[in-house]
Amino acid sequence: MNISGSSLPVMSGASESGEVYSASLAKKQQQADGAAALALIEGAAQSSSAQTPAKSVTATLGNNINVYV
Repeated sequence: MNISGSSLPVMSGASESGEVYSASLAKKQQQADGAAALALIEGAAQSSSAQTPAKSVTATLGNNINVYV
């Protein structure tokens, strides 16, 4: 893989501009991560509300356990 400096964005020599650019990219990434997390939470809430309620447990469930050796 060949990486050349000509494809990178041009930043003036000041280190502050690089820091501002990096902070801008970090902010955009955090916003994208937050949006993805919200979508995941909303999707989980919708799927859990769409599930059928659990059947009621009877008093005799689990009283007899067959163990064969």
